[in-house]
Amino acid sequence: MRPDGGLSCETVDGKLISAVAGPFSSVFSLLSDLFFIVTLLLFLAVDAVAFPAILRTLRPGHRGFVDALAGFASATRSYLVVSTVFGLIVALLDVALLYWLDVPSPWLWGLIAFVTNDIPHIGFVIGLAPPALLALLEHGWADALAVVLGYCVLNVVIQSVIQPRFVGQAVGLSTTLTFLSLVFWAWVFGPLGALLAVPFSLLARALLVDADPRARWLVPLVSCT
Repeated sequence: MRPDGGLSCETVDGKLISAVAGPFSSVFSLLSDLFFIVTLLLFLAVDAVAFPAILRTLRPGHRGFVDALAGFASATRSYLVVSTVFGLIVALLDVALLYWLDVPSPWLWGLIAFVTNDIPHIGFVIGLAPPALLALLEHGWADALAVVLGYCVLNVVIQSVIQPRFVGQAVGLSTTLTFLSLVFWAWVFGPLGALLAVPFSLLARALLVDADPRARWLVPLVSCT
């Protein structure tokens, strides 16, 4: 700080660097998580060829464990289908909103919203920022605010209220547990945990509840009714 009470150039530069470094650090962390997921999926795809044969050899002596893993795989596929369907619904409604507000290239922004639908935290911002900025440049603050509010309402109502109910029914988890899964796994693993919250919970249920006959009494507590 200068003697006259003003901020020195070093202080201002430090604040600017901190302000810029924060978002870049978050983006880098997210990209690292996505790279990890893609690499893991490649390894899983390679091992998937022999995995059914391995399960068949395990079934005679560990039938409960094998059935639990099979149930986990089936529930995970159902989750991916439901999540993709709701992402498509939200994207189409976003396109309708942008058409109504006369924002240019609505289908492009709808495609971006669909692609970024499953990216936690930053995905919604990535899908929202371009059409909101374009609406601001084309029509002014009112339309830009309408885009922001419309996106927020659609995402909150569909993805935070309606989607967890259908996801819970599709994968056999209660609605409350589906919601708490996002909070818990995001706290444990960060953005990666938020992205894979439901599969993580399904795997935990398969290994700790479904595979253990002594824990079967917990099924009604964690399953949707």
